[in-house]
Amino acid sequence: MTDVSTGLHSVARVATPKARNYMIQLCKHFAHKVEATYTDTTGRIAFGNHLCELDASQPDILRIMLTAEDEAGLNAVEDIAARHLVRFAFKEELAIHWVRQD
Repeated sequence: MTDVSTGLHSVARVATPKARNYMIQLCKHFAHKVEATYTDTTGRIAFGNHLCELDASQPDILRIMLTAEDEAGLNAVEDIAARHLVRFAFKEELAIHWVRQD
């Protein structure tokens, strides 16, 4: 896997009582196409040179941390993560707000 420790970063903290369930669902869904792993409270999905890390260690918050090589990649992975999460959480009205990190 490509090292994506450097690059652009974006974070969202999504309030939901199903944080762990959605984390696992996202990882299982993407594992059919890309490298994706998860533990009881964390997940990691590698979209080529872009990385999505998930943290459900707080029961009512799903923290999504993204890393990409460039602005276009970060925009794309934000869109992918948000669209899939909203689709899985169709019974909830989720607020997903990305905050760019330096």
